[in-house]
This record gives sequence, C-alpha cells and structure tokens, in this order.
Amino acid sequence: MQSKRYRGFKTWARDRAARYVYELKEENSISYEWHISEDGSEATLIEAFKDSDAMMVRLGNHAASPLASEVLELIDITDVLCLGNAKPNAVEALSAWGARFRSHHSGYNREIVAPR
Repeated sequence: MQSKRYRGFKTWARDRAARYVYELKEENSISYEWHISEDGSEATLIEAFKDSDAMMVRLGNHAASPLASEVLELIDITDVLCLGNAKPNAVEALSAWGARFRSHHSGYNREIVAPR
C-alpha cells in the first residue's frame, strides 16, 4: 500500500471515513480507529461498542453508506475478529466476512464501566 493507493487510503481513512462515522453520532459507539503498519502494507480498524446491538447499528449504517463500496476499492479485508459477547444476529452478520469470535472472560474497560 505504499503507492498512490496507500496515500489515498490514509487520506480517505482520516478525512472521509473517520469523519463520516463520527458525524453519525451513534449513541453506543465508543471508538472507530484506523491503525497502519510502519511499512504501510497493512491497516487495522478497531471499533468498540457498548454492546452487540450497538455494533449492529454501526453495521447497518455502514451498509447504507457510501463508505461500504469506497473501502473495498482501497483495501482487501483479510481478517475480522469480534471480541465480546456477540448476539446471534451479530455472529451471523460478521460470519459473512469469515469473522472469528472471542467471548469476554474477565476484566473491564473504564470507558464502558465509568465513562470520563
């Protein structure tokens, strides 16, 4: 991704995708963050939600947005990992992308338990 495609992706992720998702003001969305490897060959999107229902709202909004097709022009989705207690509808939706799932075992997230 170091080419023009890489630079285009960085601009798109920052100026288009992150801004678009932020402006949706999804009530139970906690974070939407893109991380890029040092060599620019890989990008990771980390999204956090209060619960499985909030993730389904985000997924529905994504499917209805222009971002759904734009992102696929810029990157290849190679892995989806869902952390937390996903409800059956979320498991079904993410399984279409070959998602792997990990149920919550222990610990906490201060942003969920007691937001600042």
